[in-house]
Amino acid sequence: MPASNPTAPETQALFQSLNQALPQTQCTRCGFPDCAAYAWAMAQGEAPINQCPPGGQAGIERLAALTGQAVLPLNPAHGQEGPRHVAVIDEAWCIGCTLCIKACPTDAIVGANKRMHTVIEPWCTGCELCLPVCPVDCIGLENVSGQATGWAAWSAPQAHTSQARYAARQQRLVRQEAEQHRQLQAKAEQKLADLAAHTHGTETASELDRKRSIIEAALAKAKARQARV
Repeated sequence: MPASNPTAPETQALFQSLNQALPQTQCTRCGFPDCAAYAWAMAQGEAPINQCPPGGQAGIERLAALTGQAVLPLNPAHGQEGPRHVAVIDEAWCIGCTLCIKACPTDAIVGANKRMHTVIEPWCTGCELCLPVCPVDCIGLENVSGQATGWAAWSAPQAHTSQARYAARQQRLVRQEAEQHRQLQAKAEQKLADLAAHTHGTETASELDRKRSIIEAALAKAKARQARV
């Protein structure tokens, strides 16, 4: 498919159709950070249609029908089609590091720092992103679809749920980052307002000026960043 004008309405429409045709597991095995990024690349003619192992051959056929391209076999460089799995945490070995929670694209893992974690099975997409980050190797995979693979092992309602949960997580992360920036900015402004008190009066005037310049520069960058959002 030739490269398209990324602003053209037909490209936008194709992107939406391709994105909805993907399983929304957000596993990144396609080589893109999420399903939407892969759909956008396909819509612009910058990625082939055979890079999604969770969708399998049936998924490739869906993408081929939407793009008008010939059906291709799944590219083995991106993985193999297989049954659907869900992550299972061996809670006896979990150390509560929260790394798997941070890695999960659909917030399907719950727990707290130094507390046992567990997987909420209906929300797990089997993306496997939690496996490599676990420092004690206490996460395994359980086959929940038997011999069924691809779209035979994954339904449209499950894809819609995954897409919605992924979108909600992305929005939450943006809000958290913005709140963190606001807190850091408020702290910097408070320190700048009474720099001498915060340094216990031990620095020289030149040292105070140097620190004031650093804080003012950091605040200017923070305000510029917020203005761009």
